[in-house]
Amino acid sequence: MLRRNLIALSLLAALGAAQAQTAVFRVTAIPDESPTELARKAAPLVAYLEKQLGQKVEFTPVTDYAAAVEALVNRKVDLAWFGGFTFVQAHSRSGGKVIPLVQREEDEKFRSVFISRDPAVKTLADLKGKDLSFGSQSSTSGHLMPRHFLLQQGLEPEKAFRRVAYSGAHDATIAAVASGKVAGGALNISVWQKFVDDKKVDPAEVRVIYTTPPYYDYNWSVHAELAKPVRDKLAAAFLNLKPGTPEADEILKLQRATRFVPTKVENYQGIEAAAKNAGLL
Repeated sequence: MLRRNLIALSLLAALGAAQAQTAVFRVTAIPDESPTELARKAAPLVAYLEKQLGQKVEFTPVTDYAAAVEALVNRKVDLAWFGGFTFVQAHSRSGGKVIPLVQREEDEKFRSVFISRDPAVKTLADLKGKDLSFGSQSSTSGHLMPRHFLLQQGLEPEKAFRRVAYSGAHDATIAAVASGKVAGGALNISVWQKFVDDKKVDPAEVRVIYTTPPYYDYNWSVHAELAKPVRDKLAAAFLNLKPGTPEADEILKLQRATRFVPTKVENYQGIEAAAKNAGLL
């Protein structure tokens, strides 16, 4: 009887180990662009991570920024692409258990741009009394930091502008400005540059009127309870993505990254301070 029990326990342990090995590793991202674009960007990265981790990896889209935060805080996903502000929110909500793993080199000095197609608008001050669109309310580069720099210039959005709108995503902000729905909009500089490079917007018609000072932004974050060997594998996978191979070149291009570098909680103290100063945290 004892021998049979020991065999049964051994089989259960083996089964548990096998299930752990084949468990799906879930990845999500804040929806700062259209669902189609997010899925396109994620596909080659997911395939690469599957090989590096040796297990099934799936991209799990979410409906809004808050859902991305909750998904990682509650361990519904294992890895999340956050903006600086959503990282700060997740870090706070989790009692410090959500930690940043890596960021793009570009995220060490990220910027936002304000755009307009109104010929009379040449500066931020020229937008006074007109309609302005941010992206998502939880967006770092589409709301928090643009608001922060507006406040520094004495422009409190709800008082300085006739109407403040929230488009929900950077590409939607470009569309709102290009169509004339709003006089100005604030968004992520890399999305703006991608639209210009892809000739989806004419920079002679829709112009950048202000570029913000640099700040830390996006990162890939994990939950502290994710096993350290897995965290180490993940970090190595991102850090080993260097230009020169078709696989790495495709992933880096889609992620709009020259390379990935390590990051730390302290990098986002400026974002946290800006959020508290704006009454958003």
